[in-house]
Amino acid sequence: MQTHFTTEQLADPKIREADEILRKCVHCGFCTATCPTFVITGDERDSPRGRIWMMRELLESPDSVSADTGYHIDRCLGCLSCMTTCPSGVDYAHLVEIGRGKLDKLVPRSLADRVMRKILAITIPYATRFHALLWLSKLGRPFAPMMPSRMRAAIAKLPTRIASLDPVGATTKSFSPTKPKIKRVALLAGCAQRALHPGINASTIRVLNRLGVEVVVRSEAHCCGALAHHIGETKAAENSVRQALLAWQDEIKNRGLDAIVVNASGCGTMVKDYGHMLAGDFELGHLAAEISSMTVDISQLLAEIGIDSIIKPAPDNGWPEISYHSACSLQHGQKIHDLPQQLLRSAGFTVTQPVNPHLCCGSAGVYNILQPDMADALRTRKLFTLRQTGAIAVAAGNIGCISQLDEDTLPVRHTIQFIDWASGGPSPL
Repeated sequence: MQTHFTTEQLADPKIREADEILRKCVHCGFCTATCPTFVITGDERDSPRGRIWMMRELLESPDSVSADTGYHIDRCLGCLSCMTTCPSGVDYAHLVEIGRGKLDKLVPRSLADRVMRKILAITIPYATRFHALLWLSKLGRPFAPMMPSRMRAAIAKLPTRIASLDPVGATTKSFSPTKPKIKRVALLAGCAQRALHPGINASTIRVLNRLGVEVVVRSEAHCCGALAHHIGETKAAENSVRQALLAWQDEIKNRGLDAIVVNASGCGTMVKDYGHMLAGDFELGHLAAEISSMTVDISQLLAEIGIDSIIKPAPDNGWPEISYHSACSLQHGQKIHDLPQQLLRSAGFTVTQPVNPHLCCGSAGVYNILQPDMADALRTRKLFTLRQTGAIAVAAGNIGCISQLDEDTLPVRHTIQFIDWASGGPSPL
């Protein structure tokens, strides 16, 4: 793609980065076939190619930007399927971040949109606040018809059954292995996950302890910053990132760490990008790069160690057949495709996968709250393909996908919960 940035514009390091990314795009259109929003709407403006064109225009000619530009760029899920498909290596992930950052300054959002984003940024990244919000939403559900449309849509996306708040992460704590120690890792307990599914961290710690891995959880690392970062709440994101980095730095200096382990793939994608995010930060840039290089998804660590030694014999009727839903942040963001399925098969499960596994389920952080119509269409499509596999349950590696897809008739659980079950833990079903 040709660009025509002025010398003054290129003095901005973000514009220089965008210019390099834009010039790699050759308009081939391969990305349109794998873009979830384009598959639903058929509108070129809802495709990566169309959005790249619009982002070039808004960065080159800010005066030409309209609310329509923001509408279509906001509808991007950030699933990164286009990056997996792109033969030219266009770094769409960082381009859309730059584009959205500039767009927020050029096109003011409506009051309702700003209020909703602020509420999300000050509640969901804090597990205790989010847990309280879940209870408030349950109490307020009968009054939803009288609420503004955005509030009604948000309440509709929150669960009606509320679990106990996960204690893991509330305080700094180490969990010792049940056999000779082979590694020491820090686990990111997460924020929304602690309020929505407290069993995930517990299963992660049990499995790692059985393998001889000591697990430390730092309370200061309460959130990776992804949610706030992706909805334009930059300050909140920076605060979360800083707290996590300094907590892990302290742990590395005092007792040492072999890895930072993340069991929510959306968070893992974010932490692995800290090095890029803070590349120009004199104080934290080097630390961010170190932390990113140490970060692994739980499936990567288990594959490295191996789980055969802890797997129990299957029950008389065998383990159930499950389907595997590949979270976008895992397969596209972290380029982890087969590891979770291989681990599940090693644990004794029969694993199937739906057709079009590359397409997003519509969760995408808080996208399903901010863009409920598109999210619902994608959810319906994904659930149909999962049911077609005939499996009785679904394994996934991201809390957003789990919450988006989970149903009584087709329970969706984290991959680590199935591995915990097969190695002596409780049934997740």
